[in-house]
Amino acid sequence: MQKDSKQTRRDFLKTSGVIAASAGLVSGLSVSRSAHAQGSDLIKVALVGCGGRGRGAGEDRLDVGDNMKLVAVADAFESNAKNAADAFRAMNDDEKYKGKVDLPEDRVFAGFDAYKKAIDLCDQVLIATPPGFRPSHYAYAIDKNKHVFMEKPLTTDAAGFRSLLETNKKAEEKGLTVVVGLQRRHGLDYNEWVKRIHDGQIGDVVCTRVYWNGGDIWYRDRQAGQNEMQFQMNNWYHFVWLSGDNITEQHIHNLDVGNWIHGKGDKMAHPVKAYGMGGLQARDKKKGHDGEIFDHHAVEFEYADGSRMFSQCRQIDNTWSPVEEHVHGTKGIGGNCWLNSKDEKWSFKGKNPNHYKLEHIDQVDAIRNGKKLHDGWFGTFSSMISVMGRMATYSGQVISWDEVVEKGTTAFPHGKELTWDTNPPNMPNADGHYPVAVPGKFNPFAG
Repeated sequence: MQKDSKQTRRDFLKTSGVIAASAGLVSGLSVSRSAHAQGSDLIKVALVGCGGRGRGAGEDRLDVGDNMKLVAVADAFESNAKNAADAFRAMNDDEKYKGKVDLPEDRVFAGFDAYKKAIDLCDQVLIATPPGFRPSHYAYAIDKNKHVFMEKPLTTDAAGFRSLLETNKKAEEKGLTVVVGLQRRHGLDYNEWVKRIHDGQIGDVVCTRVYWNGGDIWYRDRQAGQNEMQFQMNNWYHFVWLSGDNITEQHIHNLDVGNWIHGKGDKMAHPVKAYGMGGLQARDKKKGHDGEIFDHHAVEFEYADGSRMFSQCRQIDNTWSPVEEHVHGTKGIGGNCWLNSKDEKWSFKGKNPNHYKLEHIDQVDAIRNGKKLHDGWFGTFSSMISVMGRMATYSGQVISWDEVVEKGTTAFPHGKELTWDTNPPNMPNADGHYPVAVPGKFNPFAG
């Protein structure tokens, strides 16, 4: 089990010792003539979204060790773009990365339209902006014939889901590779575990239990002179239009694993109903920790075959904090936390390179060897499952897949040109705080 709840992503990478393994896995790869611009074996990479997650993805891509250059970075905030560019340029001093970063000032872009400028210059783009922007940024990249790595989740609402379906089709038709940062899908241990389940090791699946319970998350105080758009963008996790709430932004990892198990690999698998409860209980708005997302959700998802996925996510300090998945079958029980145990029934044998590295290794392999690789489908459906769960917890109603896909609330202002002077979709009340969904009163099909 990946100890995401106990270690930061960067700490885990530093201690994993897989950089050498990554280089070995991609050595000797042949070059597909159709993979890159002008027939060159050089892959030009751009990073869109230069926060901690984006910079981590950029470092992971640089670690793969193939013939690539990071040629552009972009972020809505100018300071983020410049700081990331400086950090990446400094990596050129390390012999491992020498010559892999080429970021002159005129290829460091800022603003809401900066993503277009960076994407136009690359062969492969890494997208790590707040999730609400994902559908439009992904669509632009595929229209421009770029290979895409994008962080999860892929949408915060049903309108974004419908857009993603169309973009996925275009990417497939064009033969472009698409990788989504649901890294468990690329883990050798997880693939072995799920294969054993699908092969019937514990019989037919009756239910799964999936968890991402942990402590409270970061919050950035309002700064003097900040307008509302600047404040919300800087605190994007705390606003539904940008993050989708923690059930979407974070818990999607576990929901995706559960859906993978229930769907037996079917890219279109999804629950048919969701029943849930949740709320905002522990965050104290009086101390300035403001926003509109819940701090806990619990959802029961029902599949067409009658099986269930029981889901929990929580962001409250000093509480039970498992981050794991379990499956119950007609012949027994299996949990991913047993993969590295002494239990011979489940113990995973062999090397298990870091999942964050493997997703990039797999994409480079696919690009260079002309292999089909399209994570966009399961990324899209798992994102929408998380939105479905949020609609259930916000409303307290039974939510069906068909109705939420067709007429679920629109969180993100799709199709609108945003600027720093645009008012976000949800503005503070007269008391300066943000409205939070109230079960029994929230209408999941309004807006």
